[in-house]
Amino acid sequence: MSRHADDPAALYRCHVFCCVNQREEGHPRGCCADKGSVELREYMKANGMGLKRVRINSSGCLDRCELVLKVVVYPEGVWYRCETKEDVDEVLKTHVRDGRRVQRLMMDAKE
Repeated sequence: MSRHADDPAALYRCHVFCCVNQREEGHPRGCCADKGSVELREYMKANGMGLKRVRINSSGCLDRCELVLKVVVYPEGVWYRCETKEDVDEVLKTHVRDGRRVQRLMMDAKE
Protein backbone atom coordinates (compact mmCIF):
# COMPACT_ATOMS: atom_id res chain seq x y z
CA MET A 1 0.00 0.00 0.00
CA SER A 2 1.41 3.36 -0.95
CA ARG A 3 1.04 6.69 0.77
CA HIS A 4 -1.45 9.22 -0.54
CA ALA A 5 -0.81 12.93 -0.98
CA ASP A 6 -3.33 13.78 1.75
CA ASP A 7 -1.84 11.39 4.34
CA PRO A 8 -0.25 13.04 7.38
CA ALA A 9 3.54 12.94 7.58
CA ALA A 10 4.88 9.61 8.85
CA LEU A 11 6.02 9.69 12.46
CA TYR A 12 8.81 7.21 11.69
CA ARG A 13 10.69 6.66 8.45
CA CYS A 14 11.44 3.05 9.35
CA HIS A 15 10.12 0.31 11.62
CA VAL A 16 12.28 -2.66 12.59
CA PHE A 17 10.26 -5.58 13.94
CA CYS A 18 12.01 -8.23 16.03
CA CYS A 19 10.20 -11.44 16.88
CA VAL A 20 10.30 -12.08 20.63
CA ASN A 21 7.55 -14.71 20.65
CA GLN A 22 7.58 -17.20 23.53
CA ARG A 23 6.04 -20.67 23.23
CA GLU A 24 5.72 -23.39 25.82
CA GLU A 25 8.84 -25.48 26.37
CA GLY A 26 9.20 -28.36 23.95
CA HIS A 27 6.97 -26.87 21.25
CA PRO A 28 7.93 -28.54 17.94
CA ARG A 29 8.37 -25.20 16.15
CA GLY A 30 10.48 -23.64 18.89
CA CYS A 31 10.40 -19.91 19.54
CA CYS A 32 12.56 -16.88 19.00
CA ALA A 33 12.70 -15.97 22.69
CA ASP A 34 14.52 -19.24 23.42
CA LYS A 35 17.04 -18.35 20.69
CA GLY A 36 18.10 -15.08 22.34
CA SER A 37 15.77 -12.71 20.52
CA VAL A 38 14.79 -10.70 23.59
CA GLU A 39 18.42 -9.90 24.40
CA LEU A 40 19.25 -9.03 20.78
CA ARG A 41 16.14 -6.83 20.49
CA GLU A 42 17.10 -5.01 23.69
CA TYR A 43 20.63 -4.58 22.34
CA MET A 44 19.22 -3.21 19.09
CA LYS A 45 17.00 -0.76 20.95
CA ALA A 46 19.73 0.39 23.34
CA ASN A 47 22.37 0.72 20.61
CA GLY A 48 20.24 2.31 17.92
CA MET A 49 23.24 4.31 16.71
CA GLY A 50 21.41 7.59 17.07
CA LEU A 51 19.22 6.78 14.08
CA LYS A 52 16.48 9.38 13.76
CA ARG A 53 12.82 8.53 13.19
CA VAL A 54 13.46 4.80 13.48
CA ARG A 55 11.33 2.61 15.73
CA ILE A 56 12.62 -0.72 17.04
CA ASN A 57 9.53 -2.82 17.78
CA SER A 58 8.95 -6.12 19.56
CA SER A 59 6.83 -8.47 17.53
CA GLY A 60 4.82 -11.55 18.27
CA CYS A 61 5.23 -14.56 16.02
CA LEU A 62 6.39 -13.75 12.50
CA ASP A 63 5.77 -17.39 11.48
CA ARG A 64 9.34 -18.47 10.76
CA CYS A 65 9.88 -20.10 14.12
CA GLU A 66 12.39 -22.74 13.09
CA LEU A 67 14.99 -20.10 12.23
CA VAL A 68 17.13 -17.80 14.35
CA LEU A 69 15.95 -14.31 15.31
CA LYS A 70 13.92 -12.76 12.54
CA VAL A 71 14.02 -9.06 11.88
CA VAL A 72 11.87 -7.39 9.26
CA VAL A 73 12.46 -3.79 8.16
CA TYR A 74 9.56 -1.70 6.88
CA PRO A 75 8.52 0.04 4.74
CA GLU A 76 10.68 -2.13 2.46
CA GLY A 77 9.56 -5.45 3.95
CA VAL A 78 13.07 -6.93 3.91
CA TRP A 79 13.60 -9.94 6.20
CA TYR A 80 16.88 -10.75 7.95
CA ARG A 81 18.18 -13.51 10.18
CA CYS A 82 20.30 -12.18 13.04
CA GLU A 83 22.28 -14.38 15.39
CA THR A 84 24.75 -11.95 16.94
CA LYS A 85 25.13 -8.35 18.01
CA GLU A 86 27.41 -7.90 15.00
CA ASP A 87 24.54 -9.03 12.72
CA VAL A 88 22.22 -6.52 14.39
CA ASP A 89 24.80 -3.74 13.98
CA GLU A 90 25.26 -4.59 10.31
CA VAL A 91 21.51 -4.46 9.61
CA LEU A 92 21.16 -1.13 11.44
CA LYS A 93 24.20 0.44 9.74
CA THR A 94 23.84 -0.95 6.25
CA HIS A 95 20.08 -1.16 5.76
CA VAL A 96 18.49 1.30 8.16
CA ARG A 97 21.15 4.01 8.11
CA ASP A 98 22.63 3.64 4.60
CA GLY A 99 19.67 2.20 2.66
CA ARG A 100 21.57 -0.81 1.30
CA ARG A 101 20.85 -4.50 1.85
CA VAL A 102 22.85 -7.00 3.90
CA GLN A 103 22.81 -9.85 1.40
CA ARG A 104 24.43 -12.45 3.66
CA LEU A 105 21.67 -12.04 6.29
CA MET A 106 18.65 -11.64 4.01
CA MET A 107 15.95 -14.29 4.09
CA ASP A 108 13.99 -15.27 1.03
CA ALA A 109 10.38 -16.40 0.80
CA LYS A 110 11.41 -20.09 0.86
CA GLU A 111 12.99 -19.90 4.32
